[in-house]
Amino acid sequence: MVKSLILTGFGINCEIEMGAAYKNAGAEVTIIHFNELMNGTYNLHDFDILNFPGGFSFGDDIASGKVMSNKVKFKKMQSGKTFIQEIENFIDEGKYILGICNGFQILVQLGLLPNINGNFEPETALVANNSNKYEDRWVYCKINPDVKTPFLKGIDILPVPVRHGEGKLVIKDDATRQQIKDNNLIALQYSDKQGNITEKYPTNPNGAEFSIAGLTDKTGQIFGLMPHPEAFLSFYNHPSWNKLKREGKEIKREYTGQAIFDNIVKQIEND
Repeated sequence: MVKSLILTGFGINCEIEMGAAYKNAGAEVTIIHFNELMNGTYNLHDFDILNFPGGFSFGDDIASGKVMSNKVKFKKMQSGKTFIQEIENFIDEGKYILGICNGFQILVQLGLLPNINGNFEPETALVANNSNKYEDRWVYCKINPDVKTPFLKGIDILPVPVRHGEGKLVIKDDATRQQIKDNNLIALQYSDKQGNITEKYPTNPNGAEFSIAGLTDKTGQIFGLMPHPEAFLSFYNHPSWNKLKREGKEIKREYTGQAIFDNIVKQIEND
């Protein structure tokens, strides 16, 4: 059975929803406090996929995900290694990492996404929304058909909620922008209902460059996104489910956020 490890603690608060998504997909779920990994109670390498859920780690002090990313990068584990060293080995083993919202912010701060140069140095940042306010509503995302990650296989347009104040993705320089585009590391982009990508507010809730809602690394094993697919696991999670049901327009499972978790569990089973 696929084993999914979900980290919580320090203000992370979406671990239960993420766990439900993996259970629905048929995985075995283990939710632990970050410190239980650091002190050796659990071994990262016993799992197939590592997850950083959404929330407000350390109250978003300094910058969203910054404090948590520093703990990952610099704090020594019981083994004597830093967590980032263990993550590097984890990826080399062919395993997977998912970060959602605050988890995506952590992966960006760690330099795990997009990690073009392979040195775990930040190449992008997630900064305050152009609206200068917390955005909590539903949006549409268009999946890049050329993206090289199993998480998004077979998905075209995804309705999904956003809940963030710092979701505007900015890229370090023109060379990095070009590499991101050339390597198809843009995973999904904010769009209208028909899948037309736009940088216009409110369709794009934060003003992200290229309307980027999520990124992958070159391997496709690491995926992060600002929207919350774990908040749309069923047709009945949709805010208009009642109206859609009356109109005979129920949304099938493969068109919900659950599809992302189904995809990765199936991929790991077949690896």
